[in-house]
Amino acid sequence: MKQFLTMVVMMALTMPVFGQNQQTLLQGDIDHGGYGGPVLKAVQIDGSTEMMVGGRGGWIINHTFVLGGGGYGLASNHPAGEDSLLELGYGGLYCMVILQSDEMIHVTAGSMFGAGGIDRRPDLEDWEDYDHNNNDGNPFWVIEPEVNLELNVTNFFRIGAGVSYRYVKAMDGFDTMGIELSGYAANLEFKFGGF
Repeated sequence: MKQFLTMVVMMALTMPVFGQNQQTLLQGDIDHGGYGGPVLKAVQIDGSTEMMVGGRGGWIINHTFVLGGGGYGLASNHPAGEDSLLELGYGGLYCMVILQSDEMIHVTAGSMFGAGGIDRRPDLEDWEDYDHNNNDGNPFWVIEPEVNLELNVTNFFRIGAGVSYRYVKAMDGFDTMGIELSGYAANLEFKFGGF
């Protein structure tokens, strides 16, 4: 027992020595923040411009790095064949870098990595007649890099506007029903939180 205690004490005394020169991605005091808010997207789908709405939020590390998540759904009625409309949604995790966060106008750049689904629904005037649970959907992978200009309106409110490119790949065994989903988007985001 005495040897065990001696070994524990020796390890405790030498641990600070081994850790002194360790380099890490984040050093010193780390500031934490976070935000959330709605996002509007004017997107290209199958050669036409449509609207998507959604939201996202994230954890801000040292006013510079963001780890978060978000999701978007098609808000406009895009025709998808005879008497049917397109249903589309996607979401996932995203990483972002904020450049010079304290400047009134600054740049953010990042990318979303996630998945989504596409399907058709009947063009019905009465939505109560439609069984939403009856859709299996066609799943796909999505990667969406983006660049934005961001305006610091107040200490807790920011507005971002920019462009992104949505790269879509159908999952094995499924397709996107012949509809071209990859394309550019113009983004408008409203952020509320502690930056």
